[in-house]
Amino acid sequence: MLAELLPGQAKKDITVMQAKGMLASVRPRDVAGKTRRRIAAEELAELVAVDAKIKKATAELKSIVLARGSHLMDLHGVGPVVAARVLADVGDVSRFVDRNRFASWIGTAPLDASSGEQNRHRLSRAGNRRMNHMIHIAAVTQVRLDTEGRAYFRRKRTEDKKPMEAMRCLKRRISDSIYRQLIADQQPRAAKRGTGPGGHCGASQESSAVDLPPHVDTSDQPLPGPAHPTLPGTQPHANPALLRLLAHRADALEPSRWSAPPDERP
Repeated sequence: MLAELLPGQAKKDITVMQAKGMLASVRPRDVAGKTRRRIAAEELAELVAVDAKIKKATAELKSIVLARGSHLMDLHGVGPVVAARVLADVGDVSRFVDRNRFASWIGTAPLDASSGEQNRHRLSRAGNRRMNHMIHIAAVTQVRLDTEGRAYFRRKRTEDKKPMEAMRCLKRRISDSIYRQLIADQQPRAAKRGTGPGGHCGASQESSAVDLPPHVDTSDQPLPGPAHPTLPGTQPHANPALLRLLAHRADALEPSRWSAPPDERP
């Protein structure tokens, strides 16, 4: 609508406030232009309401995640929605033996598709596709911004990897980082219970390096059972079901922002 009202001035990606300012500058004199402006104003009002809902849900999620004592949002590309979804779906991270099992559960562990002298890996369709979508959001954000993730993505591209292959490598890198952060966040609680950082006695405090080559056959390994609630029962607002509900709402309100390529959609 703005492109028709302001030919050549409407950009592809604009915020609600930018659209509001542009619409305020339009003063059509013909009947068709006035009708078009009125319809655009009505649709913009709906967008303003949706934007307010997104901000409210995101703020509520952020307070819950921080109350949980999680530092997931310290990672580039991981905001309140992604962090809440991870906490709600993962539950007790100690049920994953290592980062490879965690990647297998998410679906970021690649499958070997090599042929002859060509060394290739393909996308794994296994795992939690909802969590895989959260990892994709973090990956897209890192590539858009000036982060280590973007440098890693570009480095993979210089290694003759196709864009989607480089993105899958980055997603695996992010899933490893999330796993390490979940383990680190559990250490204070595990120490109080007299267990190791992974929730088991004698668990190692050292995490796997990010750039180590992933085990390509990890998707064939047994996956853990359903997540067990680990959020404090004394905080009724911080239960997994509420985190999952709010994360789904905030993500569903703005799905086009994180549109995934066809073979990466959950």
